[in-house]
Amino acid sequence: MTSSEHLCGFDSNFTNVAAYIPFRSREMGDRISVAFPETRDRLGRVAWTHLTFSQLDDLTARYAAGLRGAGFGQGMRTLLMVRPSLEFIALAFALFRIGAVPILIDPGMGVMNLLGCIREVEPQALVAIPEVLAFRKLWPGPFASIDIEVSVGARWWWREGICTDSFLSGEPDFSIARTSPEDMAAILFTTGSTGPAKGVVYRHRMFEAQVQQLMNFYGIDSNDVEMPAFPLFALFSPALGITCVIPEMDPTRPAQVDPAKIVEAVRAFGVTNTFGSPTIWRRVTEHCIRKKIRLPSLKRVLMAGAPVPVDLLGRFSEILSPGAMTHTPYGATETLPSTNATGEMILEPQNLLRHRNGGGTLVGVPLDGMEVKIISISDEPISNWTDVKVLQQGSIGEIAVTGPVTTREYFRREQDNLKSKIMDGERIWHRMGDVGYFDEAGLLWFCGRKAHRVVTSEKTLFTIPCETIANRHPLVFRSALVGTGVAGRQHPVMIVEPRSGKYPKNRREADVLKSEVLDLLAGDPITSAIDRVMIHPQFPTDIRHNAKIFREKLSLWATHKQSLRGFLYPGF
Repeated sequence: MTSSEHLCGFDSNFTNVAAYIPFRSREMGDRISVAFPETRDRLGRVAWTHLTFSQLDDLTARYAAGLRGAGFGQGMRTLLMVRPSLEFIALAFALFRIGAVPILIDPGMGVMNLLGCIREVEPQALVAIPEVLAFRKLWPGPFASIDIEVSVGARWWWREGICTDSFLSGEPDFSIARTSPEDMAAILFTTGSTGPAKGVVYRHRMFEAQVQQLMNFYGIDSNDVEMPAFPLFALFSPALGITCVIPEMDPTRPAQVDPAKIVEAVRAFGVTNTFGSPTIWRRVTEHCIRKKIRLPSLKRVLMAGAPVPVDLLGRFSEILSPGAMTHTPYGATETLPSTNATGEMILEPQNLLRHRNGGGTLVGVPLDGMEVKIISISDEPISNWTDVKVLQQGSIGEIAVTGPVTTREYFRREQDNLKSKIMDGERIWHRMGDVGYFDEAGLLWFCGRKAHRVVTSEKTLFTIPCETIANRHPLVFRSALVGTGVAGRQHPVMIVEPRSGKYPKNRREADVLKSEVLDLLAGDPITSAIDRVMIHPQFPTDIRHNAKIFREKLSLWATHKQSLRGFLYPGF
């Protein structure tokens, strides 16, 4: 397989993911590299704009020349705030090309969290759409470290400054910064849905390893057409030499996607491969089944970012062709992908039975080069792997991962590095913050977040296995195990959210539902220690997927609900 080291002249001291762009330009030429839904006419017909591989190479080189001329240089931390578009991909690779370090932050985390991330990372430069530059005037503090700013597109009439359109008339600079494999390539912030958002340091070798994994493990080749619903994954398509179709959607709100527009894009370009949230595909599969639509071009559907329901995997058989595969890669911004489970694997009778009996969620087998261990659960830092106790097969513990795509550190977060990273000679293990176990077949099962476990005076309860038992009740949409009281002597409480239209109308109906769920819990050894059930009208969840439950908020709700002022809080 091609690697950027080979593209950089077989120099092991020179690795830059931007080297793929001129290589693919020579290899693919006039084939479409990136397509974007620019607008719709009065009849609702979409007008697509695109760049060929040659055009992307040229545009990237012109942007690189313009950025260098504006004062950008190697190692410069650059906040890149551009919507998914042709320009986003070209500008990201232009920054890689000159050796600058793009900083990518999910705008869906909320304004105050976003500003906190910017203040923490202290960017030296800003490349952004005009709205962000205007926003900077309103909130100057977090942007104080920025010396250079560039507006994407044309210059607004009321302000002076550098704009990317002015770069287009200049001469392209096709040179590539001679970055080493260990040079910082980017800072990618976690979404903040499972804890404070943190800047993850990516090295050039990590991007290279991810490209190789996608090609080798998933069998992606130049005949594929990709539709990435995560903006970051749009950057892999040009490196892989495949057409990238940017979908018409707000990537910060996948739960609000218009499924008809996703279907339209798949059909228009014959999309073969897609990577996105299961929230998107819940809406798309429901739409397709309702409209009797099939998507025969799709060969691979990769879903990540939130739990993938078993019923969703089952629905794909009604819209995909025989032989098409669904995948649920497991990992995190800090190490992605680490393991993979196929839909076929998850739906095997023995695995389905284990899941329904509280065995957790199957996340599959480690990818080539990745190593996963289950270690004893601890909330304390572990400095060296020699201090780790590795658990035996079948024991639930903390999931630790190492491999070529595992990042070594967070940016300026020493305490988080101490809590999350374990030195092992030249290797670094990343503590996922998740708990799970390996079964007798060597398959990895996920049992929830470490921070969400409920530790009573007698035993430790894990969220996913316990909640699976409560979810058996036909009126329960989803459930959440929380603990109230003192750490180490918590009282377990199962909170349930009824299905739409099934919320109890009065206290009597609520008592019946709670009693029935309690009977389910009492009848299973996994959940028999849970003796309290509460009903919540609508769980607090992450904005992006509407799937990750904020159990910390529910724990506070349960605590208040049990107090003298409980009548002030909704629910039963």
